[in-house]
Amino acid sequence: MSNIQLTVESINKLQPLDIVTDPSVRSRFIQIYNTLWGEGTGEAAYERESNYFSRLLSDNEKLRTSSTRFSIFTAFIDLAVCGLSLEPGTRALCYLQGRSYKIGEQLNDKGQKVGIYEGRCTLTISGYGELVMRIRSGQIRHADNPVLVYEEDEFSFSDRDGRKSVDYICHLPHKSNNIIACYMHITRADGTDDYSIMSEQDWMRLKIYSAKNNRRWNNDTRSYDEIPNDLYTANNGTIDTSFLMAKCIKHAFKTYPKVRIGKNTELETQQPEKPEIDDYYGMEEDQAHDPQPFGNTSDTSAGITVNPSETSSTDDDGAF
Repeated sequence: MSNIQLTVESINKLQPLDIVTDPSVRSRFIQIYNTLWGEGTGEAAYERESNYFSRLLSDNEKLRTSSTRFSIFTAFIDLAVCGLSLEPGTRALCYLQGRSYKIGEQLNDKGQKVGIYEGRCTLTISGYGELVMRIRSGQIRHADNPVLVYEEDEFSFSDRDGRKSVDYICHLPHKSNNIIACYMHITRADGTDDYSIMSEQDWMRLKIYSAKNNRRWNNDTRSYDEIPNDLYTANNGTIDTSFLMAKCIKHAFKTYPKVRIGKNTELETQQPEKPEIDDYYGMEEDQAHDPQPFGNTSDTSAGITVNPSETSSTDDDGAF
């Protein structure tokens, strides 16, 4: 894609906080951004996103010290590939997350095979960020904010011959505070309607998955404790409302075509995919990683709000 010379060896010689400011990395980011999102837009995007990226990496010592330098590099370049922003706050569209990846096996002192893991810094796109990407790519025209349905409300959903519809009447006040469903209206590119529906049974099932995914060994009981994400019970024993709305968005596009993401990027709703352009990073073919120990990752995805029309700034949640 260019004559910018980058190798894994040269990246690994840099300190984690120096990677995004390296002149070759800067040039690669700007070139990719200009190619994908319009000539002349890359430099401003680099100045903005390098500041956000460096701040997040500086504030998170665990992520900074446990991730391979190559994964830090690719996570930063993936920001240019996706065209999203790491701008923090209530309109966050993506975030950095640590992941442990199994890269091999070895024998321990007892002759048993054990996994060899390395930590990687991963760019994770929230459901809100994915919504922005799908609007921008022309897959959908618009998506309304998710609607919470309470026990006092009237709600029904139908799907006849592929034509979905929702009947909803809100009855105030909601004295019970008991949420029974959440839905989001989507206008497809051809003008037809689509709906994402979540019932209480859906998020209770996710709660069980969350508990299994977050299980921890208890030395006192000599067994695993299965503890779900706290947000499933944060609202006086029921699911947190912002968390539920984020879930509704995250699960809305499971049957939609994939969107372009980078090699080291995750959608919260789908498995990672290969990008359309194989060599975004301008690296030579030798891409061996230097394994490093890595701990458990933290959940940073819940409780955010975004207006889908604002595209300038974009479980699931790692543990359901």
